[in-house]
Amino acid sequence: MFTIFGSTALVISYFPLYYKSIGFSSAQIGYLYAIGPLISMFSNMIWSYASDKYRTIKRILTLLLIGQLVLLLLLWQVSGFALVFTVISLFYFFYYPVYPLADTMAIQTAQRYGRSFTVIRVFGSLGYAFFALAIGYVIGAQGVSWTLAIGIALSVFTLLFSLQLKDGVMNKVEGMNAANLLRLLRSRELLWFFGCTLCLALAHRMNEAFFTVTLSQLGAGEGLIGWALMIAAVSEIPIFFLLSKYGDNIKELPLLAFASLMFGLRFLLMALAADPIVVLAVQCLHSITFGVFYVTAVRYITRMMPLQFRATGMALFTIFWSSASGLISGAFGGILFEHAGRPFFYMLAAMLSVLAFAGFLGRHLLAKPGQVYDEGIGG
Repeated sequence: MFTIFGSTALVISYFPLYYKSIGFSSAQIGYLYAIGPLISMFSNMIWSYASDKYRTIKRILTLLLIGQLVLLLLLWQVSGFALVFTVISLFYFFYYPVYPLADTMAIQTAQRYGRSFTVIRVFGSLGYAFFALAIGYVIGAQGVSWTLAIGIALSVFTLLFSLQLKDGVMNKVEGMNAANLLRLLRSRELLWFFGCTLCLALAHRMNEAFFTVTLSQLGAGEGLIGWALMIAAVSEIPIFFLLSKYGDNIKELPLLAFASLMFGLRFLLMALAADPIVVLAVQCLHSITFGVFYVTAVRYITRMMPLQFRATGMALFTIFWSSASGLISGAFGGILFEHAGRPFFYMLAAMLSVLAFAGFLGRHLLAKPGQVYDEGIGG
């Protein structure tokens, strides 16, 4: 988890700066960001469904990491937009499915040893924080050209760690077929949850795709960018521990509504910010936005999805939280950011967050007693 989420800091936050350094426009950066979510919309389902069907996470996770390493080596050799676009598309086929599988393995490991998932997930935040800061200083000292070399080194370490993992006990479960999965996907509860998640994710991915570009426009150097990313990741840790201890006492939908409202406040402040130091302060809200939402959403999915579709359920959540939202925000966000400006860009993100708040809160208030909280979708 430490090295996997360290790679996230690199790919999500520093790849845009690398693209900018080799001469790509904001619109081109948006397209490169968008192609990953487009690829992951089917790659997440392919690999996670295979994991559920063949009852293994470790072997598929290792295969994905090998694919990432090979494609990073290829990406190091190209610089034209068309070639970069092709190679990064293949890279994302192996990159995005790692996260739902890693979370599923973390859930299994937590259950095996009687620990909380959030305690294991904290190491992802620590990895993101450490590498966000360290990579910022390395790139600041050595140049943006080191971005891919760092990515290759991280891939090697993650692959070596993956070889030491142990698959959970995944006994064969009845009902593991596509027909049951399709019936499950027609559940009104899931559709409502994923619809609200998509609204919030659009706002979150808009910020994620152009956060480092925003800081760069405000005059921040690579070191300050690293600190901004580290502050966000470190702020998650106390929230994860608090939710691990007390989160089960609070129903999921009110927590999701609260996180969405705080996202709206965060993006409103980003629209008004005119100094990189102000942006650093706003980053502290990451704890009660992403931190609260992510842990609560994983708990919701884990409770609602039947055991035989656990990895597939996490993949579906990832598709809405990362893939579909990243595709839309990447395809249109670059154009919007370039032509409408940063304040309007973030005001739109704030409005989407408030829409998600209304959806989660409305579902909580309008649901019949016992309809949502007393029983999962799987019965």
